[in-house]
Amino acid sequence: MNSLQKFEAALRQVPLVAILRGLPAHDALAIGSALNNSGWRLIEVPLNSPDPLTSIATLASNFPQALVGAGTVLTPEDVRQVHGAGGQLIVSPNFNPAVVREAVRLGLLCLPGVMTPSEAFAALEAGASGLKLFPAEMISPAVLRALRAVLPKSARLLPVGGITPDNMGSYLAAGANGFGIGSALYQPGMQASQVQANAQRFMAACQLPSPAS
Repeated sequence: MNSLQKFEAALRQVPLVAILRGLPAHDALAIGSALNNSGWRLIEVPLNSPDPLTSIATLASNFPQALVGAGTVLTPEDVRQVHGAGGQLIVSPNFNPAVVREAVRLGLLCLPGVMTPSEAFAALEAGASGLKLFPAEMISPAVLRALRAVLPKSARLLPVGGITPDNMGSYLAAGANGFGIGSALYQPGMQASQVQANAQRFMAACQLPSPAS
């Protein structure tokens, strides 16, 4: 299964990307297990975390069914390093055509950050697999609905930033395909059990059943 197939399958199962900013490499296996046990299959470790490539390698090797990669990817060299660590997912806070092109060249799933229709169309033309709508605090459900009306129906839109179980429903109704969840899911120092509880709370807000144990 390639990265795009994994992405589509994950969106059907649990359309949530875990953003593990600040994850210590020695906690990667425990936190990854908590997410995996909750059914989450999309995991990113931002590159401004401590030793992120080690964490990505640990997660990718232990959870091959998941689509694991990096966030805060800013340069083509970053893309190559993530690929070398076994990552398959490239997420950025911005749209850099060179980053998208390098991700596409290496067969990686790429979600650049966009805010405007111009950025969104340019990112899709460059080969983006989906769009990270960031920061979502500045992109209301009404704005998302307007973007959805003009973008290709196949475009995957994932709001990121300030997403909570309370506001997810409005975004889903406006046409969101999923979400990136950061500090409301994981913060450095959290126990795996707390992360798993948070993960299940977000799944419930998506009206998704927890996987059978």
